[in-house]
Amino acid sequence: MSEPLIIEPANPADACVIWLHGLGADRYDFQPVAEALQQRMLTTRFVLPQAPSRAVTINGGWAMPSWYDILAMSPARAINQAQLEESAQTVIHLIEEQRDSGIDPARIFLAGFSQGGAVVYHTAFQRWAGPLGGVIALSTYAPTLNDDLKLSPLQAELPVLVLHGSRDEVVVPSMGRAAYECLIQNRVKAQWKDYPMAHEVRPEEIRDIGEWLVERLA
Repeated sequence: MSEPLIIEPANPADACVIWLHGLGADRYDFQPVAEALQQRMLTTRFVLPQAPSRAVTINGGWAMPSWYDILAMSPARAINQAQLEESAQTVIHLIEEQRDSGIDPARIFLAGFSQGGAVVYHTAFQRWAGPLGGVIALSTYAPTLNDDLKLSPLQAELPVLVLHGSRDEVVVPSMGRAAYECLIQNRVKAQWKDYPMAHEVRPEEIRDIGEWLVERLA
Protein backbone atom coordinates (compact mmCIF):
# COMPACT_ATOMS: atom_id res chain seq x y z
CA MET A 1 0.00 0.00 0.00
CA SER A 2 1.23 3.50 -0.84
CA GLU A 3 2.31 5.80 1.94
CA PRO A 4 -0.27 8.42 2.94
CA LEU A 5 0.10 12.02 1.89
CA ILE A 6 0.92 14.01 5.01
CA ILE A 7 0.30 17.76 4.95
CA GLU A 8 1.98 19.52 7.84
CA PRO A 9 0.50 22.72 9.27
CA ALA A 10 2.21 26.10 9.50
CA ASN A 11 2.97 25.55 13.20
CA PRO A 12 3.90 22.37 15.14
CA ALA A 13 0.99 19.94 14.97
CA ASP A 14 -1.16 19.30 18.03
CA ALA A 15 -4.18 17.89 16.15
CA CYS A 16 -4.76 15.65 13.14
CA VAL A 17 -7.43 14.84 10.57
CA ILE A 18 -7.19 11.46 8.82
CA TRP A 19 -9.21 11.84 5.62
CA LEU A 20 -10.16 8.93 3.32
CA HIS A 21 -10.95 9.47 -0.36
CA GLY A 22 -13.75 7.82 -2.32
CA LEU A 23 -13.86 4.94 -4.79
CA GLY A 24 -11.56 5.43 -7.78
CA ALA A 25 -9.87 8.52 -6.35
CA ASP A 26 -6.49 8.85 -4.67
CA ARG A 27 -4.69 10.43 -1.73
CA TYR A 28 -4.29 13.73 -3.61
CA ASP A 29 -8.04 14.14 -4.07
CA PHE A 30 -8.57 16.11 -0.87
CA GLN A 31 -5.20 17.87 -0.77
CA PRO A 32 -6.75 21.22 -1.84
CA VAL A 33 -9.42 20.84 0.84
CA ALA A 34 -6.83 20.09 3.52
CA GLU A 35 -4.71 23.06 2.49
CA ALA A 36 -7.76 25.35 2.52
CA LEU A 37 -8.74 24.19 6.00
CA GLN A 38 -5.20 24.67 7.27
CA GLN A 39 -5.49 28.39 6.56
CA ARG A 40 -7.65 28.50 9.68
CA MET A 41 -6.22 25.48 11.49
CA LEU A 42 -2.57 26.37 11.92
CA THR A 43 -1.65 23.40 14.13
CA THR A 44 -3.64 20.62 12.44
CA ARG A 45 -1.88 17.93 10.41
CA PHE A 46 -3.80 16.19 7.62
CA VAL A 47 -3.09 12.55 6.79
CA LEU A 48 -4.54 11.42 3.45
CA PRO A 49 -4.14 7.65 2.96
CA GLN A 50 -4.26 5.85 -0.37
CA ALA A 51 -6.58 2.90 -0.98
CA PRO A 52 -5.02 -0.10 -2.72
CA SER A 53 -5.93 -0.84 -6.32
CA ARG A 54 -8.27 -3.82 -6.57
CA ALA A 55 -10.99 -5.24 -8.81
CA VAL A 56 -14.41 -3.71 -8.21
CA THR A 57 -17.26 -6.03 -9.15
CA ILE A 58 -19.91 -3.36 -9.83
CA ASN A 59 -17.51 -1.66 -12.24
CA GLY A 60 -17.06 -4.71 -14.43
CA GLY A 61 -14.16 -6.05 -12.39
CA TRP A 62 -11.87 -3.19 -13.38
CA ALA A 63 -9.10 -2.48 -10.90
CA MET A 64 -9.12 0.94 -9.24
CA PRO A 65 -8.31 2.48 -5.86
CA SER A 66 -10.89 0.96 -3.54
CA TRP A 67 -11.18 0.48 0.21
CA TYR A 68 -13.24 -2.66 -0.44
CA ASP A 69 -14.98 -4.44 -3.30
CA ILE A 70 -18.63 -3.55 -3.89
CA LEU A 71 -20.46 -6.67 -5.05
CA ALA A 72 -23.91 -5.19 -5.67
CA MET A 73 -25.61 -1.79 -5.44
CA SER A 74 -29.12 -2.64 -4.26
CA PRO A 75 -31.22 -2.86 -2.23
CA ALA A 76 -28.23 -1.91 -0.07
CA ARG A 77 -24.52 -2.11 -0.87
CA ALA A 78 -23.21 -5.68 -0.74
CA ILE A 79 -19.53 -5.47 0.10
CA ASN A 80 -16.43 -7.54 0.76
CA GLN A 81 -16.41 -7.51 4.55
CA ALA A 82 -12.84 -8.80 4.90
CA GLN A 83 -11.53 -5.91 2.80
CA LEU A 84 -13.54 -3.44 4.88
CA GLU A 85 -11.88 -4.86 8.00
CA GLU A 86 -8.47 -4.58 6.36
CA SER A 87 -9.12 -0.91 5.57
CA ALA A 88 -10.32 -0.25 9.12
CA GLN A 89 -7.06 -1.71 10.39
CA THR A 90 -5.19 0.68 8.11
CA VAL A 91 -7.03 3.60 9.73
CA ILE A 92 -6.35 2.25 13.22
CA HIS A 93 -2.66 2.02 12.37
CA LEU A 94 -2.70 5.67 11.27
CA ILE A 95 -4.45 6.72 14.50
CA GLU A 96 -1.82 4.87 16.52
CA GLU A 97 0.99 6.48 14.53
CA GLN A 98 -0.37 9.94 15.24
CA ARG A 99 -0.90 9.10 18.90
CA ASP A 100 2.63 7.76 19.18
CA SER A 101 3.97 10.92 17.54
CA GLY A 102 2.52 12.96 20.41
CA ILE A 103 -0.97 13.89 19.19
CA ASP A 104 -3.66 13.47 21.85
CA PRO A 105 -6.17 10.95 20.36
CA ALA A 106 -8.97 13.25 21.55
CA ARG A 107 -7.64 15.68 18.91
CA ILE A 108 -7.56 13.13 16.09
CA PHE A 109 -10.53 13.26 13.70
CA LEU A 110 -11.61 10.75 11.08
CA ALA A 111 -13.13 12.05 7.85
CA GLY A 112 -14.21 10.18 4.75
CA PHE A 113 -15.97 10.79 1.45
CA SER A 114 -18.33 8.15 0.01
CA GLN A 115 -16.64 4.72 0.33
CA GLY A 116 -13.98 6.30 2.55
CA GLY A 117 -16.73 7.51 4.85
CA ALA A 118 -18.10 3.99 5.19
CA VAL A 119 -14.66 2.84 6.39
CA VAL A 120 -14.55 5.75 8.84
CA TYR A 121 -17.97 4.86 10.27
CA HIS A 122 -16.95 1.22 10.71
CA THR A 123 -13.62 2.12 12.30
CA ALA A 124 -14.98 4.73 14.71
CA PHE A 125 -18.04 2.86 15.92
CA GLN A 126 -17.11 -0.81 15.68
CA ARG A 127 -13.33 -1.17 15.77
CA TRP A 128 -11.58 1.72 17.57
CA ALA A 129 -12.53 1.79 21.25
CA GLY A 130 -10.21 4.59 22.37
CA PRO A 131 -10.73 8.34 22.39
CA LEU A 132 -11.15 10.36 19.19
CA GLY A 133 -11.99 13.96 18.43
CA GLY A 134 -14.91 13.16 16.16
CA VAL A 135 -16.09 11.89 12.78
CA ILE A 136 -16.88 13.75 9.54
CA ALA A 137 -18.97 11.70 7.09
CA LEU A 138 -19.31 13.17 3.59
CA SER A 139 -21.78 11.79 1.03
CA THR A 140 -21.54 8.35 2.52
CA TYR A 141 -23.39 5.43 4.07
CA ALA A 142 -22.83 2.93 6.88
CA PRO A 143 -23.00 -0.68 5.63
CA THR A 144 -22.27 -2.22 9.04
CA LEU A 145 -24.14 0.04 11.46
CA ASN A 146 -27.53 -0.92 12.87
CA ASP A 147 -29.96 0.23 15.56
CA ASP A 148 -28.50 -2.18 18.12
CA LEU A 149 -24.88 -1.05 18.17
CA LYS A 150 -22.87 -1.98 21.23
CA LEU A 151 -21.02 1.27 21.77
CA SER A 152 -18.34 1.96 24.35
CA PRO A 153 -18.84 5.10 26.47
CA LEU A 154 -16.19 6.87 24.38
CA GLN A 155 -17.85 5.86 21.11
CA ALA A 156 -21.24 7.05 22.35
CA GLU A 157 -19.75 10.49 23.11
CA LEU A 158 -18.19 11.00 19.66
CA PRO A 159 -19.43 14.11 17.85
CA VAL A 160 -20.32 13.35 14.24
CA LEU A 161 -20.90 15.74 11.34
CA VAL A 162 -22.92 14.10 8.54
CA LEU A 163 -22.97 15.97 5.21
CA HIS A 164 -24.84 14.97 2.06
CA GLY A 165 -25.98 16.31 -1.28
CA SER A 166 -29.74 16.43 -1.80
CA ARG A 167 -29.18 15.57 -5.50
CA ASP A 168 -26.73 12.71 -4.91
CA GLU A 169 -27.49 9.84 -7.31
CA VAL A 170 -24.44 7.75 -6.36
CA VAL A 171 -25.07 7.48 -2.63
CA VAL A 172 -28.71 8.55 -2.49
CA PRO A 173 -29.64 10.87 0.40
CA SER A 174 -31.76 8.18 2.07
CA MET A 175 -28.60 6.07 2.58
CA GLY A 176 -26.80 8.95 4.26
CA ARG A 177 -29.87 9.76 6.32
CA ALA A 178 -30.19 6.12 7.43
CA ALA A 179 -26.66 6.22 8.84
CA TYR A 180 -27.43 9.47 10.66
CA GLU A 181 -30.69 8.10 12.08
CA CYS A 182 -28.87 4.98 13.25
CA LEU A 183 -26.42 7.14 15.18
CA ILE A 184 -29.24 9.18 16.71
CA GLN A 185 -31.05 5.96 17.66
CA ASN A 186 -27.90 4.92 19.52
CA ARG A 187 -27.74 8.34 21.26
CA VAL A 188 -24.65 9.48 19.35
CA LYS A 189 -24.26 13.26 19.09
CA ALA A 190 -24.67 13.49 15.32
CA GLN A 191 -25.48 16.56 13.27
CA TRP A 192 -27.00 16.44 9.75
CA LYS A 193 -26.42 19.00 7.00
CA ASP A 194 -27.48 18.73 3.38
CA TYR A 195 -26.64 20.83 0.37
CA PRO A 196 -28.20 21.34 -3.10
CA MET A 197 -25.51 19.30 -4.82
CA ALA A 198 -24.77 15.89 -6.38
CA HIS A 199 -22.03 13.41 -5.32
CA GLU A 200 -19.41 16.09 -4.81
CA VAL A 201 -17.88 18.60 -2.40
CA ARG A 202 -18.81 22.27 -2.38
CA PRO A 203 -17.00 25.29 -0.87
CA GLU A 204 -19.83 26.00 1.58
CA GLU A 205 -19.56 22.42 2.83
CA ILE A 206 -15.83 22.84 3.45
CA ARG A 207 -16.53 26.10 5.26
CA ASP A 208 -18.99 24.30 7.55
CA ILE A 209 -16.46 21.53 8.21
CA GLY A 210 -13.84 24.13 9.10
CA GLU A 211 -16.15 25.84 11.58
CA TRP A 212 -17.08 22.50 13.14
CA LEU A 213 -13.43 21.48 13.52
CA VAL A 214 -12.26 24.85 14.85
CA GLU A 215 -15.00 24.76 17.48
CA ARG A 216 -13.87 21.33 18.69
CA LEU A 217 -10.18 22.16 18.65
CA ALA A 218 -10.51 25.45 20.53
